[in-house]
Amino acid sequence: MSAEQQVRTEEWDEAGLRTVEVPGAVLVVRAARGAGDGGREELPPALFVHGLGGSADNWTELMDELADLVAGEAVDLPGFGRSAPPLDGNLTVSGHVRAVIGYLEAAGRGPVHLFGNSLGGAVAVRLAALRPDLVRSLTLISPALPELPPQRTAWPTGLLAVPGLPALLRRISPKPRTAEDATDGLLRLVYGDADAMPAGRRADAVTEYRRRMGLPYAMQVMAGSARGIVSAYTERGDQALWRQAELVRVPVLLVYGLKDRLVSYRSARRACAAFPDARLLVLPESGHVAMMEYAAQVARAARELLAAAGAGGAPAGAVAASGAAEEGGGAAGA
Repeated sequence: MSAEQQVRTEEWDEAGLRTVEVPGAVLVVRAARGAGDGGREELPPALFVHGLGGSADNWTELMDELADLVAGEAVDLPGFGRSAPPLDGNLTVSGHVRAVIGYLEAAGRGPVHLFGNSLGGAVAVRLAALRPDLVRSLTLISPALPELPPQRTAWPTGLLAVPGLPALLRRISPKPRTAEDATDGLLRLVYGDADAMPAGRRADAVTEYRRRMGLPYAMQVMAGSARGIVSAYTERGDQALWRQAELVRVPVLLVYGLKDRLVSYRSARRACAAFPDARLLVLPESGHVAMMEYAAQVARAARELLAAAGAGGAPAGAVAASGAAEEGGGAAGA
């Protein structure tokens, strides 16, 4: 049975969302704002994949910045955002890869310019290695590639992977945190400067946190996906993420923030060596979600990458660095 026969794709609604049923999952996908204004079909397609605990909304600013260059869509991975958990409970990196491949095949959008942040970066690397026919270029923002030992500020996130520990911590906690406090903690983990976020966007983040925590499967999906990342870190042979990075033949943009508390900048050297055609953007004031804090700078570097990809690539090893600071904001995932 072909992929087209196995899936059902709904039309875009007024909010720019649509639901796509793929083998093993039902995904919600967000189109870039203004996608219905015409001319979208003439632009090359791009797909944006969020990180652990995030959603398609994490990419709004960057998709806006690139709206004249690519037809952007952002996917909610299974169990995140507005997507239901996978039918088989598979929350591994490979399980998320399967869902994204299912969407690309269902929509007939490949090859795409593929963007990934954190967990989404690991998903993007594996997808590009296994299905090079679906990827035209790769932009990785703080990708969750194996880093041993992880930096100490990332340990609490890694502990989500320990079976039973999240539930135990909730039971022994002296008092439940408010949604405002919990959101503030998350933002301080993933932003370089969470205090710079506009008040309206912080309020949106609190609202989304409340919605998310009201879902019966929210913590199970977080823990399962965290466990999937830890498992991917230990894989060897052809499934090793660093080995798969070496197989990627499209131009790659690597984006790292010096204030990232989850993915250390020290990974950048290995990443630049692993990908055959890599460029590096360093943002000194950025945290883990540079596409939200510094969308303009990331977009500028992405434009250079997309131009190179359209021209058949550019020499490997080109390096860009930026210390400029612009205010940005939004809700985020780790």
